[in-house]
Formats: sequence, C-alpha cells, structure tokens
Amino acid sequence: MKTSIASFAKTYCLELTGPYACFTRPEMKVERVSYDVMTPSAARACFEAILWKPAIRWHVRKIEVLKPIRWINLRRNEVSGVVSSRNVETAMKNGVGELAQYIEDERQQRAGLFLRDVAYRVHADLEVLPGAAPDNTPVKFQEMFERRAGKGQCVNQPYLGCREFAAAFRLVGDVEGEALAIAETRDLGFMLHDLDFSKPSDPQPRFFRAQMENGVVNVPVWSSDEVRS
Repeated sequence: MKTSIASFAKTYCLELTGPYACFTRPEMKVERVSYDVMTPSAARACFEAILWKPAIRWHVRKIEVLKPIRWINLRRNEVSGVVSSRNVETAMKNGVGELAQYIEDERQQRAGLFLRDVAYRVHADLEVLPGAAPDNTPVKFQEMFERRAGKGQCVNQPYLGCREFAAAFRLVGDVEGEALAIAETRDLGFMLHDLDFSKPSDPQPRFFRAQMENGVVNVPVWSSDEVRS
C-alpha cells in the first residue's frame, strides 16, 4: 500500500458503537478470537463505508476506547466455504454455470470470543492518490463526507469486524465535551495494521506493536519503521 503526498490537513472523528464486535486475530485459524480493541483496518473500513472513491484513501491516526473491554463467548452458525472462483470464471466465459451454494450442506457451528458493548472514537484523514483527475479536489471529498456522515448516510452499513456486527456511527465535530476514553493502559501486543495491496492478487498483512495509554491507541504511519510484515 503506497501513500501519496497529496494529503488532506483535515482530520475527521467518528463515534462507533455496537452490542458486539470481533476484530479477528489472523493467527486464530479455527475459532474466531478478537483483538482487545478495534484494528486500524476495521476503522478504515467504517470510513470507507460512508465515502469511498478510487481517487482517495483513508488513514486512521488514533483510536479511542470509550467503554471497558468486555468479552463474550458465542457459538454461531457459519458456512464452511465460498463459491469457487473457478466456477465463477467458467460461468462468465460460458454464460452459464453452477454458482449455487447450499447452506444446509455447508453449515457448521463455530465458537468465538467476541467483544461486547463497545464504543470507539476513531480519528482519520483523507489523501488524494497520485493520478487523480484535476476535479478531484480536497474540498470536494470533504464536503461529500461531511454531508453523508452528518446525515447518517452511508454506502454500506459500517460494521465492527464482522458484517453481522453492525455499527451505529456519529460524526463528532468537536471532541471537547465528549466522553473521555477509559482510564486504562495496557500492552496490546502486535496488531494488524492493514493489508499491503502492492500485489492485488496476493495482499500481505502488516503489523505494529499496539499500546493503549489511558484508553488511546495511536496508529503509526504506514511507511514508518513501526509497521512491519
């Protein structure tokens, strides 16, 4: 994921809340286990659910944890597979094909360790990518985002790690007077920062050593030495 130098100076803040969340640790292959707090990639996805265009990219700078970290064990029905990409390609070429997935044959129960009753304030800014059209100005995207977020509009429903864990969101104009982050400090260990899409066919995860200080996780810049494969 390469960044451009055409960044916006304005930082936006979203408050995200929900009854459940799961920011899955990639090292957990069988049962879902969440990170202790929201990951930068999940936060970015919430901003993109409100406004995403090919000419822009969101960068998360800070995540504030507003409620105590609480856990819950849940067992859910999931499907064990997805429609084969080979079947999709064959159907596209031939104009006909078998693309159905029969849930009764694919259903399985999986346990998970999730977060419950979560609330975050996420701070992020936009950048315009190299090669964007001349009419793709910062003001244009700022106004689009402010209008949508202010009205509670979105392209896709933001979610907290898993699509079934929908997030309620609110654009925070002035943090002064808002609820304080929790008074807790802990070492969160290595956390997923985001995926590197330099090779779109084989995106690679990159991590950083996350520290929560008085409820605040500062996210390092993607190009910094703190972010590693």
